[in-house]
Amino acid sequence: MLYWTRTPFWMKALFPAFSWRIQEAEPAVYITFDDGPHPEITPFVLEQLRHHQAHATFFCIGHRVVQFPDIYQQIFIEQHGLGNHTYDHVDGWHISSRKYVDNVMLAAVHINSNLFRPPYGHITPWLYHKIKQQLPDMQVVMWDVLSGDFDTSLSPQACAEKVLFKARPGSIIVFHDSEKARPRLEYALPRVLAYFQKKGWQMKALPYQKIHA
Repeated sequence: MLYWTRTPFWMKALFPAFSWRIQEAEPAVYITFDDGPHPEITPFVLEQLRHHQAHATFFCIGHRVVQFPDIYQQIFIEQHGLGNHTYDHVDGWHISSRKYVDNVMLAAVHINSNLFRPPYGHITPWLYHKIKQQLPDMQVVMWDVLSGDFDTSLSPQACAEKVLFKARPGSIIVFHDSEKARPRLEYALPRVLAYFQKKGWQMKALPYQKIHA
């Protein structure tokens, strides 16, 4: 499976309006979770965040929010960020622009946030333009470090090492609260959180969200 652990500079240059990394005076990282909520994995993640005094941002799939509304609400209650990850986890490179925008808008009915992350990171300038027409306040959030927890060929230890070796102050880091990622997430996340806590780095939700439950 081919992917970049750290996003290359030229890709960031293609979409300068997107958020790839946060510039702050104090050392901090911004851990994010895609593809939830999940009835078992998301509560595990929330427990780990509480234990390590960390906050994060959850990019949720709309139909899973409908399926597990109590878990979605718990994310909000515990003061984590929430973002739109489409209703059906659709791929922006393999669907018509109208169907894609409709899927984002359907998710927005259930996910009250101006933050958006395209599944697989697949989006085009045209799709971005069309979504912004419907959601003018939308902020697209990509990432600086990809954990690779979705990669079934990757060992849990290697998943943790990817994050620990590549993260830097301001990094937006991607994990997944999904069944596919579970073996690597359950090993890597506690170790990553403990590492940043020991270093004294803050672990924050993304700073520019406009959200209500």
